[in-house]
Amino acid sequence: MYLRNDIAKLKQDLTIQVNLLDHDLTFKTRWGVFSPRAIDEGTQLFLKHVDIQESDKCLDLGCGYGPIGLAVAKSCPRGEVHMVDKDFIAVELSNTNAKLNNTNNAQAYLSDAFSAVGKTDYFDQVLSNVPAKVGREQLSIILYDAYDALKPGGKITFVTINGLRHFIKDNFKSVFGNYKKLKQGQKYTIAQAIKS
Repeated sequence: MYLRNDIAKLKQDLTIQVNLLDHDLTFKTRWGVFSPRAIDEGTQLFLKHVDIQESDKCLDLGCGYGPIGLAVAKSCPRGEVHMVDKDFIAVELSNTNAKLNNTNNAQAYLSDAFSAVGKTDYFDQVLSNVPAKVGREQLSIILYDAYDALKPGGKITFVTINGLRHFIKDNFKSVFGNYKKLKQGQKYTIAQAIKS
């Protein structure tokens, strides 16, 4: 347990400086958000296997403080990136980090999955570092909403812990009719499906 004298320091934002997708980025983070000290291993692996075109319209689902969304936004300067999270602190940090990194083509907003997105046949890519505790019900909602939000030919790409790889494979095939494993590391799997 920390002492009372430590609390003021613990309330201060943390700073991460990192190179993602060949862009030097700075992130403000806070205790209570996912992976506040460093970019997590799954996100790092994920970003090595996404293929972003410079005019893509992307959705970062469950954006946290924005490492995926902002790295992608830097890689698609003529596109746009929507970053959504159900945690208002994550949304606040993502918008702060977008300004901090001069990323004008990215915005974060509060949304429980796609509930506030309101787009149909719009996105080229839906990207997510899926929480390990995603349930069958929530995943079903996410995948069907992602299918509707993607343009024909649009891609959904997830990074998950390896324990979920078969679950994701079965569900991608059920909703999208296809599945491709882009990479399986020691702890994480990158999976993709394409809307036909």
